[in-house]
Amino acid sequence: MGGGVDVPRSSSYPMVEVAAAVDIVLLQAERVLEGEHVGLEEVAGRVLFEDVLAQGDVPPFRASVKDGYAVVQSEGPGIYDVSGEVTAGERPGTAVGNGKVAYVTTGAPVPDEADAVVQVEWTKPAAEPGKIEIYTGAPKVGHDIRPVGRDVRKGQTILSAGEEVHMAEVGLLATCNVRNVRVYKNARVAVLSTGDELVEAGGELGFGKIVDSNRPMLLAAVGSVGGIPVDLGIAADEEQAVTSAFMEAMVKSDVLITSGGVSMGNKDFIKPLLAQYGTVHFGRVMMKPGKPLTFATIEPNAFSEGVPSSRKLVIGLPGNPVSCFVCFHLVVSPLIRKLSGFRSPHNPRVMVRTKMELKLDPERPEYHRALVSWDVGQHALTAVTTGTQASSRLLSARSANGLLVLPRADRTLPVGEEVEAILIGQILR
Repeated sequence: MGGGVDVPRSSSYPMVEVAAAVDIVLLQAERVLEGEHVGLEEVAGRVLFEDVLAQGDVPPFRASVKDGYAVVQSEGPGIYDVSGEVTAGERPGTAVGNGKVAYVTTGAPVPDEADAVVQVEWTKPAAEPGKIEIYTGAPKVGHDIRPVGRDVRKGQTILSAGEEVHMAEVGLLATCNVRNVRVYKNARVAVLSTGDELVEAGGELGFGKIVDSNRPMLLAAVGSVGGIPVDLGIAADEEQAVTSAFMEAMVKSDVLITSGGVSMGNKDFIKPLLAQYGTVHFGRVMMKPGKPLTFATIEPNAFSEGVPSSRKLVIGLPGNPVSCFVCFHLVVSPLIRKLSGFRSPHNPRVMVRTKMELKLDPERPEYHRALVSWDVGQHALTAVTTGTQASSRLLSARSANGLLVLPRADRTLPVGEEVEAILIGQILR
């Protein structure tokens, strides 16, 4: 291992715009993860690694569309003997034709001799037991019969590589007799907090100590976007402790997220260590909050101890909780989704009308935590602030479902101004 790192007193990293920072991160995530096979009970929310083909015809037999009577269409209206009944799941063994019909239920196989189904509403019981009167005949051959393969043909591509699987897709897979599919692996995302002042939630708070809120929040966030969270705990503000945590992440994860240690203090070791063992792609971002946001890549076997690893992506988040919250939604979430195969990894963006005045920052664009809702009276999406936006005040993130993208300017936005919002939750009604 090296002989230590020097923590600079001023940043050598140029300020990059948020859009450029996100592009840099996603470009480094071009090499998405490999595929794995999962069953239907695990596939929801995953992205398909390869095309899925139907394993059989749907339906696999001629099926009745309605409850009614299987008939020979050319025989038309009249009084018929009911030769039997065919219900769903049964093999038909009743005669049809030459004055005979068979009662069939919805989804039941249609007897071979029949070429149409007359719905039960077009019939009535005949005076003689065991007979039925059909007063409106089937208008054409094939009426109310789903032919073999009407919905899906065997070998047909039912879902394509890159598609996300939701409830409808799960149902389609089951319908086509597909039990297992190949999906992109979910990214293993290690989360590390740094700081001598941090203690675990529920622990004793000595003088000068604070609870580590970032790590539990980030671990939960990783899981919410499909990543596999890996808890690396808290590292002390010591070079050796942080380096050891890095080495552990090289073995256990695809992505490492750190919180704290990316500013200009004499115990902020994250950036110097990333520069020593990898490539820092940016170290400052033009945004509020979250300016010290850092992104780096570490190549395989970068540590002299020969720690076995593959190429890793590292995002260093600021220590302030709200900065972590905002940076996760802007950068980390798209990264995890990109690695997991999502074609469009970004959060949706909408235009909203402000319901209060907003003072803009003259130096940096701000990502203002807000509640976005549908205003019936205005027939528009509106947004209201979550309160004081200090980067240490996590209450401003509570219940927030949007980040207002406020431009850099020395002025105040009036009520009713249209601004862009990044959705991070369900729109309120």
